[in-house]
Amino acid sequence: QVQLVESGGGLVQPGGSLKLSCAGSGIIFETFPVNWYRQAPGQQRDLVASIESGGRTDYADSVKGRFTIARDTADNTVTLQMNNLKPEDTAVYYCNLYYYTDYWGQGTQVTVSS
Repeated sequence: QVQLVESGGGLVQPGGSLKLSCAGSGIIFETFPVNWYRQAPGQQRDLVASIESGGRTDYADSVKGRFTIARDTADNTVTLQMNNLKPEDTAVYYCNLYYYTDYWGQGTQVTVSS
Protein backbone atom coordinates (compact mmCIF):
# COMPACT_ATOMS: atom_id res chain seq x y z
CA GLN A 1 0.00 0.00 0.00
CA VAL A 2 1.44 3.34 -1.11
CA GLN A 3 1.49 6.03 1.56
CA LEU A 4 2.78 9.59 1.41
CA VAL A 5 3.30 11.66 4.56
CA GLU A 6 4.20 15.35 4.45
CA SER A 7 5.86 17.30 7.24
CA GLY A 8 7.65 20.58 7.83
CA GLY A 9 4.90 23.15 7.44
CA GLY A 10 4.35 26.03 9.82
CA LEU A 11 4.10 29.77 10.30
CA VAL A 12 6.89 31.92 8.88
CA GLN A 13 7.37 35.62 8.26
CA PRO A 14 7.67 37.00 4.74
CA GLY A 15 11.18 36.46 3.45
CA GLY A 16 11.65 33.40 5.62
CA SER A 17 12.30 29.78 4.71
CA LEU A 18 10.73 26.39 5.30
CA LYS A 19 11.67 22.90 4.20
CA LEU A 20 8.90 20.42 3.52
CA SER A 21 9.45 16.69 3.41
CA CYS A 22 7.41 13.93 1.78
CA ALA A 23 8.11 10.43 3.04
CA GLY A 24 7.02 7.56 0.85
CA SER A 25 6.33 3.97 1.79
CA GLY A 26 5.03 0.91 0.01
CA ILE A 27 6.82 1.87 -3.18
CA ILE A 28 10.34 2.38 -4.49
CA PHE A 29 9.99 6.14 -4.28
CA GLU A 30 13.03 7.07 -6.33
CA THR A 31 11.75 5.30 -9.45
CA PHE A 32 8.70 7.53 -9.79
CA PRO A 33 8.13 11.19 -10.57
CA VAL A 34 6.96 13.04 -7.48
CA ASN A 35 5.09 16.32 -7.38
CA TRP A 36 4.35 19.02 -4.84
CA TYR A 37 0.99 20.78 -5.14
CA ARG A 38 -0.57 23.51 -3.06
CA GLN A 39 -4.10 24.64 -2.43
CA ALA A 40 -5.10 27.97 -0.92
CA PRO A 41 -8.58 28.43 0.61
CA GLY A 42 -11.24 28.67 -2.08
CA GLN A 43 -8.79 27.96 -4.87
CA GLN A 44 -7.87 24.97 -7.00
CA ARG A 45 -4.96 22.71 -6.26
CA ASP A 46 -1.97 23.87 -8.31
CA LEU A 47 1.27 22.14 -9.27
CA VAL A 48 4.27 23.78 -7.63
CA ALA A 49 7.24 21.55 -8.43
CA SER A 50 8.06 18.17 -9.95
CA ILE A 51 11.02 15.85 -9.95
CA GLU A 52 11.39 12.97 -12.39
CA SER A 53 13.02 9.64 -11.63
CA GLY A 54 16.13 10.79 -13.49
CA GLY A 55 16.34 13.95 -11.43
CA ARG A 56 14.98 16.49 -13.90
CA THR A 57 13.00 19.18 -12.10
CA ASP A 58 10.30 21.64 -13.11
CA TYR A 59 8.70 24.55 -11.28
CA ALA A 60 5.70 26.81 -11.50
CA ASP A 61 6.70 30.28 -12.67
CA SER A 62 5.56 31.75 -9.36
CA VAL A 63 8.18 29.80 -7.38
CA LYS A 64 11.12 29.59 -9.80
CA GLY A 65 14.32 30.76 -8.15
CA ARG A 66 12.82 30.46 -4.66
CA PHE A 67 11.82 26.79 -4.29
CA THR A 68 13.98 23.70 -4.80
CA ILE A 69 12.71 20.14 -5.05
CA ALA A 70 15.12 17.31 -4.34
CA ARG A 71 15.30 13.62 -3.50
CA ASP A 72 16.92 11.99 -0.51
CA THR A 73 17.17 8.38 -1.60
CA ALA A 74 18.68 7.27 1.70
CA ASP A 75 15.54 8.38 3.55
CA ASN A 76 13.10 7.67 0.69
CA THR A 77 11.89 11.26 0.80
CA VAL A 78 11.35 14.18 -1.52
CA THR A 79 11.92 17.62 -0.06
CA LEU A 80 10.79 21.10 -1.04
CA GLN A 81 13.09 23.87 0.15
CA MET A 82 11.18 27.14 0.12
CA ASN A 83 13.09 30.41 0.42
CA ASN A 84 12.05 34.05 0.31
CA LEU A 85 8.50 33.07 1.16
CA LYS A 86 5.67 35.45 0.34
CA PRO A 87 2.17 35.77 1.78
CA GLU A 88 0.78 34.39 -1.49
CA ASP A 89 2.64 31.13 -0.81
CA THR A 90 0.22 30.47 2.04
CA ALA A 91 -1.56 27.19 1.32
CA VAL A 92 -1.82 23.54 2.22
CA TYR A 93 1.02 21.73 0.46
CA TYR A 94 0.49 18.18 -0.81
CA CYS A 95 2.86 15.51 -2.04
CA ASN A 96 1.64 13.53 -5.07
CA LEU A 97 2.68 10.45 -6.96
CA TYR A 98 0.95 8.59 -9.81
CA TYR A 99 1.15 4.79 -9.92
CA TYR A 100 -1.93 3.45 -11.73
CA THR A 101 -3.82 6.03 -9.68
CA ASP A 102 -3.05 9.30 -7.93
CA TYR A 103 -1.70 9.08 -4.40
CA TRP A 104 -1.79 12.07 -2.08
CA GLY A 105 -0.50 12.82 1.35
CA GLN A 106 -2.63 14.45 4.03
CA GLY A 107 -1.10 17.87 3.40
CA THR A 108 0.89 20.28 5.53
CA GLN A 109 -0.12 23.88 6.21
CA VAL A 110 2.25 26.69 5.27
CA THR A 111 1.33 30.16 6.48
CA VAL A 112 3.41 33.19 5.53
CA SER A 113 2.43 36.19 7.61
CA SER A 114 3.94 38.94 9.68
